[in-house]
Amino acid sequence: MKYVKTDAINLRDHGFNEKWLQDIIEEDPSIIGLGEIEVYRRERKQTSGGRIDFLMLSADSTTMYEVEIMLGATDESHIIRTIEYWDLERRRFPSREHRAVLIAENITNRFFNVISLMNKSIPIIAIQLNAFKHEDKVFLDFVKVLDIYESPEDEEDLGLEVVDRKYWENKSAKSSIKLLDEIIAIASEGFEELRVTYNKHHVALGTSQKNCIWLRPRKTEGYCHIELLTSEQNIEETKMAIEAIGQSYTIRKEKIIAFAITKSDYSKNRDLIKEIIGKTISIYK
Repeated sequence: MKYVKTDAINLRDHGFNEKWLQDIIEEDPSIIGLGEIEVYRRERKQTSGGRIDFLMLSADSTTMYEVEIMLGATDESHIIRTIEYWDLERRRFPSREHRAVLIAENITNRFFNVISLMNKSIPIIAIQLNAFKHEDKVFLDFVKVLDIYESPEDEEDLGLEVVDRKYWENKSAKSSIKLLDEIIAIASEGFEELRVTYNKHHVALGTSQKNCIWLRPRKTEGYCHIELLTSEQNIEETKMAIEAIGQSYTIRKEKIIAFAITKSDYSKNRDLIKEIIGKTISIYK
């Protein structure tokens, strides 16, 4: 692998427009860094008269993303429009979770000031797009710079309808169930009394005190979503460990960290994942 020097560019100054960027994202939505998502609608017309760039849907169809794209710097109109579209779509689809997403080449301080005035009451994601060129090639790097999310319910209160293992076997890919089993196995090492509960919306792992890990194997082959109930003492260490695996994370509530791993992640980082899981359980042992 060779080092190649690239030059940072402004896309609009080099003849690119938002339609070009929309085409790139539509071809491969995963490049924006929000995990397994697909385009549900592009340029969806709104009752307010505008058009949302993308309405995207998570792989498990539980979360919708209202995505607005802007070349250049953010301004107040784009922030307001993104939030307006988010509000319209959550009213249209009230049974799903909704996240407002703003993608721009320059996320300004004013954007963060506006969000802080809202007291973090809106689940919004800000993604900064960095563009580079080398010879006749353009490189795009999407970096999440803000992710505000408050779960509508605590994990301990969500999906307490108990199901059996067969329910998840029918719902998930076989390789994802195998990954689930491997995570449970490493969680059990050193914690013989680990509780495993199959609920409708997650598989909960816990001690005699409380549940502290929630797992969701997916339909996508070899893929599992994980949420950890951390503590003030180890939350930063946990963040660093997840980054070392090569995955991004989301903070839910105050101490719940959400991320996902693949079978490949597990194979390459088993010991590190075991350490993350083990330290989480030990807090509530």
